[in-house]
Amino acid sequence: MFDLAHPPAGFIENPFPHYDRLLREAPVCPQPDGSFVISRHADLNAIYRDTDTFISDKRQAFAPKFGPGSPLYEHHTTSLVFNDPPLHTRVRRIMTSALTPKALARMEPGLIATVDKLLDDMPERPDLIDDFASTIPIQIIGNLLDVPMSERAPLRDWSLAILGALEPTLSDAQLQTGHAAVRDFSAYLTDLIARRRASPGDPETDVLTRLIQGDDSGQLTEIELIQNCIFILNAGHETTTNLIGNGLALLHDNPSQRARLLANPDLVAPAVEEVLRVASPNQFGNRETAKAVTIGGHEIPKGTNLHLCIGAANRDPEVFETPEAFDITRRPNRHLAFAGGPHVCVGLTLARMEGRVALSRFLARYPAYTLSDDRAQGGRIRFRGYARLPATLG
Repeated sequence: MFDLAHPPAGFIENPFPHYDRLLREAPVCPQPDGSFVISRHADLNAIYRDTDTFISDKRQAFAPKFGPGSPLYEHHTTSLVFNDPPLHTRVRRIMTSALTPKALARMEPGLIATVDKLLDDMPERPDLIDDFASTIPIQIIGNLLDVPMSERAPLRDWSLAILGALEPTLSDAQLQTGHAAVRDFSAYLTDLIARRRASPGDPETDVLTRLIQGDDSGQLTEIELIQNCIFILNAGHETTTNLIGNGLALLHDNPSQRARLLANPDLVAPAVEEVLRVASPNQFGNRETAKAVTIGGHEIPKGTNLHLCIGAANRDPEVFETPEAFDITRRPNRHLAFAGGPHVCVGLTLARMEGRVALSRFLARYPAYTLSDDRAQGGRIRFRGYARLPATLG
């Protein structure tokens, strides 16, 4: 039996053969702790859309994992992604109103300038994660919340520690680092929010000011406000870093696809979608059953935790022809990298824009880049990306 809490050797480096086996032999795979791994595209698609049967609330699952009342528990049970209506509806409406097509169009020149500045300053032998991919979303989200440039240095480490605590199993050191990151980030945001209340920004461009002001349905509590600001950073940082890093690695490793993109830069949009499918930055999602349900012949009780294997669903041969192939012209491409239903990623348009701008402008500047042999995966099960991606620019 496949055990997500104790995965087989080599799983983190290359989970895809194991996903293939799950899809063939156990698309609904019971786990020793009573949870289930769900890997079929059709099942994930149905689960995402049935919010009455499959809920996002994780208080029951996270209490033993993090400790009731702990910093990580408070964060992950208050943020948008692990909540259901009415909090989810209220917070999502405020966030969505700040990420309209008009607002995103205003952001694009700043994004291009950020990417071009990084390319101008690129060392001769850069690490494409530290020197490029991870810097872009930090600056963009910092701009969204109008975090002063001089105060952005800790943001990445806080985000990595908090998201790292979502792995299936944790060491005591990881748990304590995650708790400390929530405490430190919350203290910083308490001060930033106080400054913003005293001197509000433009709610059309400053998401923090918009969140503080609320909308016609009311305002967020202080805890809701702080934890969802942390969520904005976490949701947009590591996943976008992984999208850009994974994209550069896939284009390097598939030279025919890189040549197609160089010959036709307009293919960058479908190229980003194919990166999202082949190397989904978020490999697993979660839901909990609100009532007893049958999936794939398995009777699943109420209150069961489901691990939704996005990485497998995005390679389901029932949906994708030659699913193992990286094809930047693939159409249709009904991947689930952004989940689906009411919980579809609120920042998906921004993430796509960051991916398009980063990949297209990097390739235009350094079309002959090569990656070193000592690249390193990030070491996570839930999130797929690189910790290190050394390159020669050529």
